[in-house]
Amino acid sequence: MPFDIQKIRNDFPILSRKVNGYPLVYLDNAATSQKPQQVIDCIVDYYSNYNANIHRGVHTLSQEATDAYETARKKIQTHFNAKEAYEIIFTAGTTHGINLVANGFSEILKKGDEIIVSAMEHHSNIVPWQMLCEKTGALLKVIPMNEEGILVFSEYEKLLSEKTKLVFVNHISNALGTINPIAEIIEKAHEVGAAVLIDGAQSCSHIKPDLQKLDADFYVTSAHKMCGPTGVGILYMKEEWGNKLPPYQGGGEMIAEVTFEKTTYAGLPHKFEAGTPNICGGIAFGAAIDYLNAIGFEAIEKYENKLLKYATEKLLEIEGLKIYGTGPDKTSVVSFNVEGIHPYDIGTIVDKLGIAVRTGHHCAQPIMEFYKIPGTVRASFAFYNTMEEVDALVAAVKKAKLMLS
Repeated sequence: MPFDIQKIRNDFPILSRKVNGYPLVYLDNAATSQKPQQVIDCIVDYYSNYNANIHRGVHTLSQEATDAYETARKKIQTHFNAKEAYEIIFTAGTTHGINLVANGFSEILKKGDEIIVSAMEHHSNIVPWQMLCEKTGALLKVIPMNEEGILVFSEYEKLLSEKTKLVFVNHISNALGTINPIAEIIEKAHEVGAAVLIDGAQSCSHIKPDLQKLDADFYVTSAHKMCGPTGVGILYMKEEWGNKLPPYQGGGEMIAEVTFEKTTYAGLPHKFEAGTPNICGGIAFGAAIDYLNAIGFEAIEKYENKLLKYATEKLLEIEGLKIYGTGPDKTSVVSFNVEGIHPYDIGTIVDKLGIAVRTGHHCAQPIMEFYKIPGTVRASFAFYNTMEEVDALVAAVKKAKLMLS
């Protein structure tokens, strides 16, 4: 379809509300995206017409729910170009997927093994690996970044060795918007026999990863960053790793046979999907994928890049404003501070004007320590934002600066 910003905005009911008497300007999309009516309708339809548990019932409602859930899995497989639908494991979100993999490798790693993360990771892609190191005796190494917010690839190459077993990097930094060179990172890791997990929580709303082309071993993301509901996400796991790793949880659905003497496990994906899942969430995730693909990711990327360029130029006109994350390859995130003013204070004032931004360390404290700052103001744009909303942000920051200086 042609990219019609007003038609798109009409799909999002929340964008018509007011906050503190002002039209809502929602610029916290890196935290969670808003939901179009099509996804909301999908959720209502599920609970109104065929709410039932899946995979276990012969009655009509259960069969309808099962078909819808597995159809959503197939949609997600197609969207990400996974080789098999069973390589798509439904999770409670990105953090759940990362912890699932970390738990599995706790049975594989040994003392002296090395794992690598980057300096710009979200806490969810740092803490589980620290816990894994404490449990196994493995060593955690870090790919450094430079002042522009770009990973130093030459240093990454130096860290790799035959001791490297795992590499974990986000596709896009949630705090800076930097798009990391994950294809090259994956290739180099595989040269030394290491597996790679990519945190795609920030990338999948902006670009369309091709998992077979990237050749990642694991890829995780969350629906709520992609116009879907909270509490559901996916872990892509190559079949070979799915067969190697032990289950994360025990319970219903993940078994082949249970006796008091021995339990055998189901194959993928059910081996890692114990218990009743977020059925409605999975189905709605599929609806969100349909919605985004109807707009088209090329159109989304092109429009968001215009927003990013415009916002960067306009914000930099404010004296004393500094942007963090200035590399040439980034997505629609502008993380900034105004000299002499705490980011929380700016966030509070612009909220009074109806503008939602995120302030703080964005669950990326090592980045803030690198820049020696307490946090930033982060404006993160989506395809339903407008140039006029950028103007409103700039005017609000100017007003906050005037009030707080």
